[in-house]
This record gives sequence, C-alpha cells and structure tokens, in this order.
Amino acid sequence: MSLAFRPMSGADLDWVSAAEREIYTFPWSRQNFADSLHAGYSSWVAELEGEACGYAVLMLVLDEAHLLNISVLEALRGRGLGSLLLDQLCAVSRQGGATQMFLEVRRSNAAGLRLYEKWGFSEIGVRKGYYPAPQGREDAIVMRRAL
Repeated sequence: MSLAFRPMSGADLDWVSAAEREIYTFPWSRQNFADSLHAGYSSWVAELEGEACGYAVLMLVLDEAHLLNISVLEALRGRGLGSLLLDQLCAVSRQGGATQMFLEVRRSNAAGLRLYEKWGFSEIGVRKGYYPAPQGREDAIVMRRAL
C-alpha cells in the first residue's frame, strides 16, 4: 500500500468538500476548508496509489495541536488509513513544537473513539450539545494525548 501525504491547497477544495458531504450528515462547508487554508492551519490530503483518499485539518497553537477534522473515504475505511493519517498529524504536530494534541469527537462515533483510544487519547471532558444531530444536538467527547 503506497500512502502519501501532501499539503492541501485551494485546488483540493472542490474534492475535499464533495468528499465531506458524502462522509458526514453535517459536513464542513467548502468555505470552512478555505478559511482553514487562509488561516494557515496545517491541512493535508492523503493519497493512496496516487488517488486522494482522505484529508485532515490541524491547528497548531504554541505547544498544542488541535485536530479539527480527520476523514477517510467510506469505501476505503478499515484498511488502517485513518491510523496512518493520524500518525502523520502527530509527526507534524511534534515538528511544529506541540507537546499535546486535543480533539472533539461525537459520542456516537464508535470507530473514531476506538481509533483515538488506540492512539492513547484520553477523555478529559464533554461539550454538551456541541454537534448538530438529526434529533437536535449531540455531545462531543473532548480528548487529549501527550505527544
């Protein structure tokens, strides 16, 4: 399996926003991704055999990394791509001077919770009603990992 990572650019926004809409019921908008690029967030595209298969957005602030979005196309899940992408993000964070990483994950996202726990993330809090949900709002589990 040949997985490569490259910085996200404006040329990726159409693909990323289309993928986001296919993956999530409540997706980020194209503008959310454009704003992330404009703000200088560490934004990445993962490519499998030369084809885009995932993406991520990471905000680095002082010694903290905040994982804002990490996504793998549904058809390619279960192959360890999310773990490889997370490994890349941890490396980028350490290179940027971060000593810890934070994230929020939907309480209902069992696969995401398993991935983060496997990577040593621990629950440090809950943001009540953080995410939109089909029946109102859903809590976010706030997680942290030392880098």
